[in-house]
Amino acid sequence: MPGADKVKKGSRKAAAPRKAPKAAKPAVETRGKYVYCVIRAREPLLFGRLGLGIEPAEVHTVNYKDIAAVVSDTPMEVHDPTRENVLAHERVNETVMRQHTVIPMSFGSVFKTRGDIIELLRSAYDAFHDVLVKMQDKLEFGLKVLWDRDVAVREIEQQDEDVRRLKQEIFDALRDVAVASRANKPIGDRMIMNAAFLVARDKEQSFDARVKEIGARLDKLTFKYTGPWPPYNFVNIRLKLERAKEK
Repeated sequence: MPGADKVKKGSRKAAAPRKAPKAAKPAVETRGKYVYCVIRAREPLLFGRLGLGIEPAEVHTVNYKDIAAVVSDTPMEVHDPTRENVLAHERVNETVMRQHTVIPMSFGSVFKTRGDIIELLRSAYDAFHDVLVKMQDKLEFGLKVLWDRDVAVREIEQQDEDVRRLKQEIFDALRDVAVASRANKPIGDRMIMNAAFLVARDKEQSFDARVKEIGARLDKLTFKYTGPWPPYNFVNIRLKLERAKEK
C-alpha cells in the first residue's frame, strides 16, 4: 500500500511459527453502473464520453442475447437530478436513439455490478424484446398548447366547452400522422393541452408539417412543440431496480 513500510528480509527468525494473517476484509464496492436505456444489439458498442460526471463518463453497452443496456461507470451513490445530471442523461438517450430504438430508463437507475445488469436483461428479456419490437423506429414528440397572453383567465373559465372541443380538434387533426397519443395534465393556468405523440420515423416530416399547419390556423394559441424524444410516455415496463444506497 502507498506509504506502508516494507518488511526487511531476515527481520524475523525463520523458526518462529506465526499465525497466518487474517484475510483482509473485501473492500466495499464504490463503483456501479448507471443505466440510461435498453436497445437491440448483438455486439458490444461504444458511444463515447457522454455520460454523467464532472468529466463525462465513457458510455458503452452490457449485452445479453440480442439486447443491451447502455451504461457508464458511476460512483455508488444517489444521483441528484441537477440540471447537469439530467442533461447528461438526456444527452446519452438522444445520441443513442439516432441509430437505435430505445427503451429509456428513469433518471438515477444504478446497479452495483455488470452481473446485476445481465440478470435484469435475462429476467425481463421477453418484456424488453416485446417493447423494442413495438417501438421499432418510433419517436416521441411533445405538444403543449397555451392561450394567448391577452386572454384573461376568467374568459378561459367561461369557455370550458370550447377548450374541450379545441383539444379534440387538435388530436383529431394529428391522428393520421401519429401512431398513438397521450394526454397529460396541463401545467399552470395558461396551458390548455399537454400531450405526447408517438410518431413513426418515416412520418416525422408529415407530423411536423401538420403541427405547423394547425398552429397557423389557430393563431390565437401558442404551440410549444418539442422532440424527437425517446418514447418516455409510451413505455411501461415495471422493473425492480437495484438502486444505489448511501451506506
